[in-house]
Amino acid sequence: MSAFHDVLFPLSVGLGARGGPERFTEIVELASGAEERNTPWAHSRRRWDAGPGVRSLDDFALLTAFFEARRGRLHAFRFRDPADHASCLPSGQVNAGDQLLGLGDGTRTRFALVKRYGEGEGAYLRPIALPVAASVLVAMDGEAAGFTLDGGDIVLDEPAADGAAVTAGFQFDVPVRFDTDSLEITLDAFRAGAIVSVPLVEVRLG
Repeated sequence: MSAFHDVLFPLSVGLGARGGPERFTEIVELASGAEERNTPWAHSRRRWDAGPGVRSLDDFALLTAFFEARRGRLHAFRFRDPADHASCLPSGQVNAGDQLLGLGDGTRTRFALVKRYGEGEGAYLRPIALPVAASVLVAMDGEAAGFTLDGGDIVLDEPAADGAAVTAGFQFDVPVRFDTDSLEITLDAFRAGAIVSVPLVEVRLG
């Protein structure tokens, strides 16, 4: 049976990965020449190829051990996107005020971690399922707040006051699986500088 293994894809290999988000848009062209566009996806899905990060036989041995332990595509795991793994800009430092999670109502204590892309009504709120626990910082109206972490949610020690802005900063990983059941490499390929293909695809937890 498939499962989620709470282990991180080898960072030394993952740092060389290339990829990013994908969307699925259905487009119907009308007789008038206008278009109707729709999507069945509420959230984007990310794909990467970690092959460029395999630069030596030692890297490939590390990757092979990880692949075998996950049984190929069977079990999902953590992957740290080298270009997008924090609540702030890549050049910044995580701060408790990075992302607005919601406003208090005097009784609410649970808030889902999200990362906002864009501004205003058109902004996309990406659910964060795998925060890096030690990195999470939370504030209420700019003041540090006590909390516990429950998956992708923070649970405040005390309810947020009515209208209080609950914010957070964090690093995070993405749940992914291998998108192949085979790894192939030859010594000649390494000597020629060939790049191994190691496709990874984001999965939904729960």
